[in-house]
Amino acid sequence: MDTRRCPIPAALCVAGLLAWVAPAAAQRQMENLTRGIVAVRQSDSRVYVGWRLFGTDPDAIAFNLYRIADGGAPAKVNPSPLAGATNYVDRDAPAGKLLQYFVRPVLDAEELAASKPVRAWDEQFLEIPIQPIPGYRPGDASVADLDGDGEYEIVLHQVSRARDNAHPGITGTPVFDAYKLDGTHLWRIDLGVNIRDGEHYTQPMVYDLDGDGRAEMACKTADGTTDGQGQTIGDANKDWRIQNEGARTHGRILDGPEFFTIFDGRTGAALQTVDYIPDRRPIDGWGGIGGNGGNDDYGNRCDRFLACVAYLDGVRPSVVMCRGVYGRIVLAAWDWRDGRLSSRWVFDSGVSYPPFEGASPYSGMGGHSLSVGDVDADDKDEIVYHSMVVDDNGQGLYSTGLRHGDAMHFGDLDPDRPGLEVFTVHENEDNTVRFGTPGAAMRDARTGDILWNHSPGVDVGGGLAADIDPRHRGCEAWGGPGGLRDARGREIGPKPRSTGFALWWDGDLLRELVDRSSVSKWNWRTGTQEILFATGSRGGPRGPNLAADLIGDWREELLMTAPDGRSLRLYTTTIPTEHRLPTLLHDPQYRLAVAWQNVVYNKPPHPGFFLGNGMSRPPRPNIRLIGSGEAIVVAGGD
Repeated sequence: MDTRRCPIPAALCVAGLLAWVAPAAAQRQMENLTRGIVAVRQSDSRVYVGWRLFGTDPDAIAFNLYRIADGGAPAKVNPSPLAGATNYVDRDAPAGKLLQYFVRPVLDAEELAASKPVRAWDEQFLEIPIQPIPGYRPGDASVADLDGDGEYEIVLHQVSRARDNAHPGITGTPVFDAYKLDGTHLWRIDLGVNIRDGEHYTQPMVYDLDGDGRAEMACKTADGTTDGQGQTIGDANKDWRIQNEGARTHGRILDGPEFFTIFDGRTGAALQTVDYIPDRRPIDGWGGIGGNGGNDDYGNRCDRFLACVAYLDGVRPSVVMCRGVYGRIVLAAWDWRDGRLSSRWVFDSGVSYPPFEGASPYSGMGGHSLSVGDVDADDKDEIVYHSMVVDDNGQGLYSTGLRHGDAMHFGDLDPDRPGLEVFTVHENEDNTVRFGTPGAAMRDARTGDILWNHSPGVDVGGGLAADIDPRHRGCEAWGGPGGLRDARGREIGPKPRSTGFALWWDGDLLRELVDRSSVSKWNWRTGTQEILFATGSRGGPRGPNLAADLIGDWREELLMTAPDGRSLRLYTTTIPTEHRLPTLLHDPQYRLAVAWQNVVYNKPPHPGFFLGNGMSRPPRPNIRLIGSGEAIVVAGGD
């Protein structure tokens, strides 16, 4: 039975929603988080409170919500246990007092252990002070439990004079800072002069790779990288940058060793460093039929990097470091086990040269983003590398031949079809217009069969898939010529102007849009975007610093940079919802998408089930929680 298509209607606001049958397959290791309570004052006497429903919670679990005013005795806020959605508006909150909130799960009429009390915010954001660096700006961020306390910490990329690979020039050194949500600075890692700064170069993966309850950070390093304890990797005196100003190679690093390092998430210390797989040579061996179908020998195509985390054995995560998109593509999977790195497999599409007639069908199929999920229902993850998929064993599963593109969305986009779908947009430039590649296409994620497409030979730079119109089943998709299309590719009207980020923000099951620094709603009646919430902050070059379900119930938050650049701001919704869903962080595909969101052209995370208007009951995640969070243990459960 395909659990994504459970026939039971989606009565998502009533107790008993999560009546799943325990799966028999091996369980994936995942974080044991706290309840993630968030409380925000709506007025002097009203406070919105939200908290996590875990994917492992028993069906019948309910909650009691408690308020503490000025450090006094806890007072229960709700008259009877809350068995529906995991949010509540306290309408009798005392004005002018310091308020804290916590919940107690209720099971079989018995209250269980209390969650950690959390202070109510006075604004709709949490201010997280950071340590600015002159000449730098906050860039992409990732989150994970670095110290094993069940709460997320932030790893922030501090960016200086970043360059796209197509352009020469000297950049700053990439810096990564780790912060707790109260602004406590844990460590700083400086990748040094031999790692060029830019969104195509450095893709940090922050995840608990060995199942000890604390996350690691993994990334490409080089001579002169300084870890979080001040120790240098390689030769601190080497500078491999090309100093030939005015040349196309100026500022590039085309010689010297390349490393791959695992860093301790709690201290930033380098735990092990190995040679990066693959190396850059031959420098002119990375061209192909992707993009404009060209090649180069100055370091553009050889230094296009992506990365992800995937459960390749179905139980424990591996980190996959990727090089190449336009021609040759290499994916190297690594395991971090018992304090040691080992190579799991290497996928290599192979070197080819113009006119690329003998190239692998997988060559040139990469994009500026990627995704991870179980496309073939074998309980192990595949790497969705834009126009192709690599199987969990490191073998090519299929190539569509649709070539390179800038945007991809992978999930259950059409709930009336079995399995998952992939929506992609594609480049058609110069020498590759002759191929007539569709500008946009929807395909079956398991087989690669093209379900629909449009605009052959057109260069489409952006596209998005999200359920924004309740009149049509599944996710709508847009990008390139034409209007908004339904999940089957039929044009249904005008399309939004935004093609960047989508998130669940208000109380319904439709997804909202992020347009620069604001959250907007698609008005399907008028065909216009209407602003719901303006942050007044700024994000990274491709959208928010991070957008995901980070705290509270299943809706998503925005991590943005404060206007003065001296802090991050975590924005959350205060709109009540009646829909009861587990935290999206316990859906494996969604959690892995949060880990890869910082990769190159950032894209929103999608769960492995359809979440939208008229949705069916989501599958119970087959996970085993690791760490010191607040998940409850019941007989026969986790």
